[in-house]
Amino acid sequence: MLTTELPGCSYKRKPMLIYPSKPTPKHQLYLSNIDNQKFLRFFIKALFVYKVSIPIDDLKSSLSRVLFHYYPFAGRLRTSTKNIGKLELDCNGEGVVLAEAFVDISMDDFLENCETPHLSWRKLLPYASEEESANFLGIPPLVIQVTYLRCGGMILCTMANHLLCDGNGLQQFLQAWAQLHTKPDADLPIQPYHNREILKPRNPPQITSHHPEFVKKNPNSELDISGYLQSQPLVPCCVTFTRTQIQHLKNKLSLKCTTFEALASHVWCCWVEALRSSVSLPTSHTVKLLFSVDVREKMEPRLPEGYYGNGFSLCNDKTNVQHGVKSIQECKVRLTDDHLRSTIDLLEINGGVQHDLSSTLVITEWISIGRKLKDFGQGTKIHMGPLLSKTSCVFGPKLPAGGGDVETINVIVSMPEKDVENFKFYLMNRFLMI
Repeated sequence: MLTTELPGCSYKRKPMLIYPSKPTPKHQLYLSNIDNQKFLRFFIKALFVYKVSIPIDDLKSSLSRVLFHYYPFAGRLRTSTKNIGKLELDCNGEGVVLAEAFVDISMDDFLENCETPHLSWRKLLPYASEEESANFLGIPPLVIQVTYLRCGGMILCTMANHLLCDGNGLQQFLQAWAQLHTKPDADLPIQPYHNREILKPRNPPQITSHHPEFVKKNPNSELDISGYLQSQPLVPCCVTFTRTQIQHLKNKLSLKCTTFEALASHVWCCWVEALRSSVSLPTSHTVKLLFSVDVREKMEPRLPEGYYGNGFSLCNDKTNVQHGVKSIQECKVRLTDDHLRSTIDLLEINGGVQHDLSSTLVITEWISIGRKLKDFGQGTKIHMGPLLSKTSCVFGPKLPAGGGDVETINVIVSMPEKDVENFKFYLMNRFLMI
């Protein structure tokens, strides 16, 4: 039986560099203003558990083949020589980091406590324990570790630079890797689209829309929930919502909505209530909800199929759960092509503008990523989730093979330990009273 602390990994060799299987173009890849946002200067860390392992040499071969198609992943970020204060990607083919490790636990040991991320999981990735902001450009854009378990299973961890791709883009890359692993000679189902210049600012740039996500809602308040959270030792918390519970939550609301809309409003309200006494939060203080929306089909023309760069916009909601669902829906409707172009232009005019996170809950949706990802020919994954969850709340799938139905969702967020039980209480009891 495994406690929450993961044993140390043993390595047969140092992490290796995997290069594209054939020569690839050498050039500098422009990163859009959406890619270049400062709050995206971190790595997306994902974890996948498989019941049957795959030999490392086979994974190396298929990874090399997919890097021929997705060659920017084998490049290196650097300061732009043309755009002051921005980064660009040097497509130089220097390679992706791949590490092979072994940890002396069984798959059942790991799955017993896998719903809630633990800080010791950083052992499942090289560089994951480093201070990313201090060595952001020094870490390759894509780092992968394959950790074999004593039972014959394996844990696959990926660490992708968010400036290179968003969650949908990472999913697209991983699907292509799985496809070429199982069918080496097959064509990719979706060809990658590398060019980010389709999201260049207008000439001249013009701010034609209101952007509340960048506006501080409590300009005269010294209250900073984000500052409070950063000053506290945080522990990960996971609460599972079944299909029946989610439907019950929807039924209590007065309008038709998606699972994300209902659950996001509910989690937001409960998070605020759980923290209210700890930060002496007055009822008049506005606490925002910030969440991402895929805008690939909202642009005119729509972004090309295969576009794996950051193709999302952040939405801002600041109301209660009953009105929150409606507000979320209205926020999505406001994401027109003009609004999105205005966002890009705002970032061009004021490159230093940042999202106001002082009193904000950020929710990231990983549900579709976990369910759509194909297997590597050795059986489907039985668990998928974030390696760590320190900066946002994550909605992730509880996969069927892990004991849940297809609609079961894990809500994962890090909070001060003294606030966790209150948060869980509100989550599981408030929806009965809505």
